[in-house]
Amino acid sequence: MNGMIIGKYVPGDSFIHRLDPRTKLLLMFIYVFIVFLANNGWTYGILTLFTCLLLFLSRIPFSFMIRGLKPVLWVIVFTFFLHVLLTKEGHIVFQWLGIEVYDKAIQQGAFISLRFLLLIVVTTLLTLTTTPIEVTDGMESLLSPLKKWNVPVHELALMMSISLRFIPTLMEETEKIMKAQTARGVDFSSGPLQERMKAMTALLVPLFISAFKRAEELAVAMEVRGYRGSQNRTKWRELTWGRIDTAFMLFIGLLAIALWLLRS
Repeated sequence: MNGMIIGKYVPGDSFIHRLDPRTKLLLMFIYVFIVFLANNGWTYGILTLFTCLLLFLSRIPFSFMIRGLKPVLWVIVFTFFLHVLLTKEGHIVFQWLGIEVYDKAIQQGAFISLRFLLLIVVTTLLTLTTTPIEVTDGMESLLSPLKKWNVPVHELALMMSISLRFIPTLMEETEKIMKAQTARGVDFSSGPLQERMKAMTALLVPLFISAFKRAEELAVAMEVRGYRGSQNRTKWRELTWGRIDTAFMLFIGLLAIALWLLRS
């Protein structure tokens, strides 16, 4: 499993694997909000420890997670340097050729980059420990109240699940196309910006064609298997909310309260 791991599933029998998919979806949604409560070293330290605890309970190797997140690490590094260069608060700690770096800029850049990294790790853990069917069923269950207003909940949940699982597929397809075009003499990494933009056409056109082809094949396969949406559809495995899920959500609530009390 090389390359990007976002959207992939790793079979296992860990504590996180056994949680109800609705619990993991709620964790992800709540985490997106509580991560913005952190604004000092204590709160970011608690969030980092909590994320490491989730990673430990999922039994997914830390090295495997880091290797899989390499494609997005450059975005985090770029975010850090962007804050360092644009934020003009605090005391100057470095000055060279008119470039001034402030201590508050370094602190803010580190906090924002860490926040971004923690969000990616928790979101990735959801897909690594939850099968596509569980994600779909969990979303459908959480969005079921919208059925009263004739919202196609099942179709929306299925669409989001398929989109999530298409991420690694498209990344692998992109890598194959880049290698094939490089073998034909296309250069994506050097030359003027205008030339590199033209070279991207040799990548984007076959990538879009491949994506539409895969989508059509998926639609045909679902139709052949008699898929008719949520109409008269039964489930082989029913979702069950257990005490462990309730206890876990209470723990998330306590974490949110602690972050609120410790924030500056």
